[in-house]
Amino acid sequence: MPEEFCDVGRGVTLCYETFGDPDDTPILLIMGLATQMIAWHEDFCTELAERGFYVVRFDNRDIGRSTHFNFRPPSAGQMLRRRVPPEQYTLSDMGEDAAELLRRLGIAPAHLVGASMGGMIGQMLAAEHPELVRSLTSIMSTTGSRWHGQPALSVYPYLLRPPPRDRDGYIERSAEIFGLVGSTGFTRDDQYIRERAGRAYDRGFDVRAGGRQLGAIIASGDRTKKLGRIKAPTLVIHGTVDKMIRPSGGKATAKAIPGARLMMIEGMGHDLPRGVWPQIIDAIAEHARAADGARARAAA
Repeated sequence: MPEEFCDVGRGVTLCYETFGDPDDTPILLIMGLATQMIAWHEDFCTELAERGFYVVRFDNRDIGRSTHFNFRPPSAGQMLRRRVPPEQYTLSDMGEDAAELLRRLGIAPAHLVGASMGGMIGQMLAAEHPELVRSLTSIMSTTGSRWHGQPALSVYPYLLRPPPRDRDGYIERSAEIFGLVGSTGFTRDDQYIRERAGRAYDRGFDVRAGGRQLGAIIASGDRTKKLGRIKAPTLVIHGTVDKMIRPSGGKATAKAIPGARLMMIEGMGHDLPRGVWPQIIDAIAEHARAADGARARAAA
């Protein structure tokens, strides 16, 4: 399907794409920090659609072809002190974007699948708009606690340093990051990583956007108590070798959300290599079906 645009209010327009039959059960895919919707590979989306789901992927605010803001992101010092400027938006604001997308597309309630920061956005959406959520799958995400899920020390230079402004430098930087935080138990497709980075650069490069999105995570603080409000059936998936958000983040997430189930994947890092898709797609589909079954029994 071609890219489409949806005005979700508050000065934000989101770019999105759909896969599958609109009459099927909706799944909203939410991507992570400084990462465009194309990181949900087209084949991944198609495989979910073939399981009987209507799949929607979108660019969060400040990334890709969705609305970009123009304020200066928090400095490294402000982030370390967890003090951000007043214009900084939060994960709840980004969750409200996704909520309004569901409303305006007429597909609520939907199953939510979020990766990394996308998992955090999904968590906020499930906690603050429970009527819009059938189930939540939180992948390689965390709670915002300082004591869980913090990056390995080797990752901080990439988080705090802005990306190169030129296309070739941006591609090389992306390859370096995934070489550092990617899965060790699955084959890494370096050519695909470079191709996707080049495509992302061409779709909408913004050197300051990642800093503003990182500011949203910092501004939202520790969300552990809020996660306790989530009523939607929740599956938490995390890799055993994740250096960006270490496994303790997934474990803390599962502990914070009532009734959540934790699935650890051996050898998975902070990426979604094709080799791990069968496990993840099976888990998402089974979790969604179980949640819908429980929902139908409750209604009866």
